[in-house]
Amino acid sequence: MTVGLLLLALTLHTPARAADAVFTQFIASLWPEAQAAGVSRATFDAETRGLEPDYKLPDLILPGRPATGAPSQAEFVQVPADYIKEASIGRLAAEGQKLMAKHRAALDGIEKRFGVPASVVLAIWGRETDYGRYALPYDTLRVVATQAYVGRRKDQYRTEFILALKILGEGAVTRKEFRSSWAGATGYTQFLPSEYYKHGVDLDGDGRVDIWHSVPDALASAAQQLVNKGWQPGVRWAYEVRAPGNVDCTMGVPEVTKPIGEWLRAGFVPVRGQKLGPAEQAQPASLLQPEGVYGPAFLTTKNYFVIKEYNFSDLYVLFVGHLSDRMGSPLPFATPWSASTQLRTKDVEAMQRHLTRIGLYKDKLDGKAGMQTRAALGAYQKSAGLKVDCWPSEAVLNSMSAAR
Repeated sequence: MTVGLLLLALTLHTPARAADAVFTQFIASLWPEAQAAGVSRATFDAETRGLEPDYKLPDLILPGRPATGAPSQAEFVQVPADYIKEASIGRLAAEGQKLMAKHRAALDGIEKRFGVPASVVLAIWGRETDYGRYALPYDTLRVVATQAYVGRRKDQYRTEFILALKILGEGAVTRKEFRSSWAGATGYTQFLPSEYYKHGVDLDGDGRVDIWHSVPDALASAAQQLVNKGWQPGVRWAYEVRAPGNVDCTMGVPEVTKPIGEWLRAGFVPVRGQKLGPAEQAQPASLLQPEGVYGPAFLTTKNYFVIKEYNFSDLYVLFVGHLSDRMGSPLPFATPWSASTQLRTKDVEAMQRHLTRIGLYKDKLDGKAGMQTRAALGAYQKSAGLKVDCWPSEAVLNSMSAAR
């Protein structure tokens, strides 16, 4: 019987201690991979001795139990106004300005070397760990071991576990300080172990990459990650615009990209009278309307999607981008967020299932009102003769329920 089948049997039919014995066997089976990655036997034994799984983590698949899901799968869909709170942005922007002065030399070096503005890497740091104040709640090694054992993305976390051992073996951080999120992201700017090795930078020149204590290393590593994912120097993340009254919100997907000048000729107007030069108007951009036709609208550049690869959430990018802007200007978005009605996550997922059945949606069934979901909702509204606002409302849900 394989380790996986034995796990299924023991988890379903035997006490937790027996199931954990299979976990210990699973961890032991990873030694050849760890050895091949350069982990010493002494490190492997010391760090895995007494290691136990944490079955309370999100995103696990446990036999006989429903999938736990990620914590972002809240009961209600989070609307932008709840995520991008003015009080939080204002506080983080003010502190970011102080940190910009404090770390000016390192930030100047980052801008020169990577072409990433200081305010952008500071905004990532502020959003990820509140400039290092947030106490990460989990033991990184335990997290990645559990996710490798019974997580939804076992293969990915198998690698993360091996690399976490390598980090510890190299003495980059102590086990006590090797803390993470539920997903295994660690350090000031929240890197998975694999990202540490792909993007880590020793900016302070002490001979090691330290994203847990060295602000220069952490911020330079964040900049390197953005560069490795395609960051374009000198390009803004987005431009806030006022959309024309006849805007087709179904065009708000990454696949619909046009030069900014073409969007402007179609009636989109930069807010506060901002004038864009020829180089800016030549930049390709996509339309983003986070609340459908309600609330602010944006023309998003390549760098918007680069930040989104750091954390795959439109609200995350809006938070980081806006926080970055606010370090240089006190102005909030010109158009306020609307009073969007919160729908339950399960209702949005039901809409996604219906949209998938009728061929309008081909993305994940995750209960989130992201770009693809909003555009598909708009297409459905067109076909059903409803008001086209690209927002998951109760009216749309009722229409779909009646059509089944």
